[in-house]
Amino acid sequence: VVSISSVSGFVSLKNMSVQSATKGAINQLTRNLACEWAKDNIRINAVAPWYIKTSMVEQVLSNKDYLEEVYSVTPLGRLGEPREVSSVVAFLCLPASSYITGQIICVDGGMSINGFFPRHD
Repeated sequence: VVSISSVSGFVSLKNMSVQSATKGAINQLTRNLACEWAKDNIRINAVAPWYIKTSMVEQVLSNKDYLEEVYSVTPLGRLGEPREVSSVVAFLCLPASSYITGQIICVDGGMSINGFFPRHD
């Protein structure tokens, strides 16, 4: 089982309280179910994206100042591509990941581990 979470389940984001709470719940559910269902050889993982180039974020990212802010807190300095998320989901469904369970994998260009390290070009 692979759930879609968000980096908002790990870090505080302005005006995202409900989103953060629900994604945090998905993260904990992932860990708990991984323990509960392991006896049946069922693996439970989640993928936690940051901003991915989709129609869902087009409007908010059309604000150039906001987009620059997103880039500035993302060490890789760009938005993610949908295939970068789907590739991780696919990997988690393959036998190659058969010893991975209870994990939330961030697909976020490093945003969730950035701390205060301003990007320098």
